[in-house]
Amino acid sequence: MRMAVSAAAGEGAAQSPGPAAVSLGLSVAVVSSLVNGSTFVLQKKGIVRARGRGTSYLTDIVWWSGTIAMALGQIGNFLAYTAVPTVLVTPLGALGVPFGSILASYLLKEKLNILGKLGCLLSCAGSVVLIIHSPKSESVTTQAELEEKLTNPVFVGYLCIVLLMLLLLIFWIAPAHGPTNIMVYISICSLLGSFTVPSTKGIGLAAQDIFHNNPSSQRALYLCLVLLAVLGCSIIIQFRYINKALECFDSSVFGAIYYVVFTTLVLLASAILFREWSNVGVVDFLGMACGFTTVSIGIVLIQVFKEFNFSIGDLNKPNMKTD
Repeated sequence: MRMAVSAAAGEGAAQSPGPAAVSLGLSVAVVSSLVNGSTFVLQKKGIVRARGRGTSYLTDIVWWSGTIAMALGQIGNFLAYTAVPTVLVTPLGALGVPFGSILASYLLKEKLNILGKLGCLLSCAGSVVLIIHSPKSESVTTQAELEEKLTNPVFVGYLCIVLLMLLLLIFWIAPAHGPTNIMVYISICSLLGSFTVPSTKGIGLAAQDIFHNNPSSQRALYLCLVLLAVLGCSIIIQFRYINKALECFDSSVFGAIYYVVFTTLVLLASAILFREWSNVGVVDFLGMACGFTTVSIGIVLIQVFKEFNFSIGDLNKPNMKTD
């Protein structure tokens, strides 16, 4: 969720901030990233505690502390993006992944071998490269411009494909394979970013026209209500499947893969909505290719080798040869 709000809020930043605003925005972004990195761990801890008592996690104070931390992280991200451009703030979201892994090793006793830790770092690094070299969206400053882009046939077609994939995942694939395949729940939450990005952007633009005394104010109110409903439904569904995933999988592994997939799909939806691919140069194209490759290698290291009992200490052991 945090990656969708960030991408949408950053699209509207057109002015160049001063040094004080940049410092404040980056400071808020760093703190928000660390707070967001702790949310999955705290919620997982609450789920484990509630399961041990035989009660619902909704009654556990640790789970609620993770939920509140998630809300605070979202607010911090939004404040940071009002002061600092996207390219400066978004990569800092990667700081939450290793922080969450470290926190999980203490609170949840989750073991992540050296290859898994390397995979986390590679996934975060690849996402940062991908974000830096991603297409820069053109500025949308009016409700009319946003409505034109939201009704573009290409974007409508993309949303239809996303909706069909969500229906397939939620009603057919998730009941059968969700508890055993982490990518099912992550795909559901990440695909919903395609709805949260335009919804968040549209709400901000429509709210500016609601209180104006002109014929478009009524239309802006209707648009705002519709987008609020879409955003609310998306957040509720994401929240539900995030907790389902935390009931079945390690929070550190889930956090790393979720960050990568969510960020990638949000960038794709934003690029389609704002028609940015024509502005990509050779350097940015190569940068995105390198980012995708690095992300893929990181995910493979996290997923394929997570069961290997291997650590740095094993490298110091002498080779035992037998005759």
